[in-house]
Amino acid sequence: MIKKQRKAFSLLTALVVIVLMATVAVLVMNMTAKITKETTSQFQKEQAVLLAKSYTELAIMAVTANDRAINCMEDIDGVNILGTSSSTGEGYRVRTRISYIGSNNQNLGNCSGTRVFSNSVVTPESSLNIIVDVYVEYKDLDNSTAKYITYHRRTLQKI
Repeated sequence: MIKKQRKAFSLLTALVVIVLMATVAVLVMNMTAKITKETTSQFQKEQAVLLAKSYTELAIMAVTANDRAINCMEDIDGVNILGTSSSTGEGYRVRTRISYIGSNNQNLGNCSGTRVFSNSVVTPESSLNIIVDVYVEYKDLDNSTAKYITYHRRTLQKI
C-alpha cells in the first residue's frame, strides 16, 4: 500500500511541476512579445528623429543653393522613405515646410508669398533667417490600420 501511495504522489508532483513550467513559459513569452514591441517602437521613433534631422539639413542646403529671385523654395516632401510599399502603410512620409524671416532687400524675390513671416526688418545688416518645420509620419508596424504617428521638428536657421 505504501508503494501505491508513492506512485500517486510522484504523479501529482510531476503534474504540478508541468503546470508550473507551462505558466512560467507563458509569462516568458508574454514578456518577450512586449519587449519586442517596445524595441520596434523605439526603433521607429529613432528613425523618425534621424529623418527629421536629415531633412532639416537638406532644406538648409536647398535654400542656400537656391536663387530666391527665380524660385522660392517652400516645400520638400518625401513619401515611402525606408519602406517597401506605400499601399501597406509601411515606410515614412516626410513633409518639410520652409518659411522666411527677413527684409525685402535680402533677395527674397519670389518669396513674398504666404511663407514670409516678416519682411519689415528695419536693420538691413540682419541676415535672412528661415524656419524649417519637418513632419515625419509613420505607422506602427504591428497595426497598419492605425493612424499615423507624427514626429515634428522645428529649426530656426540663419542663412
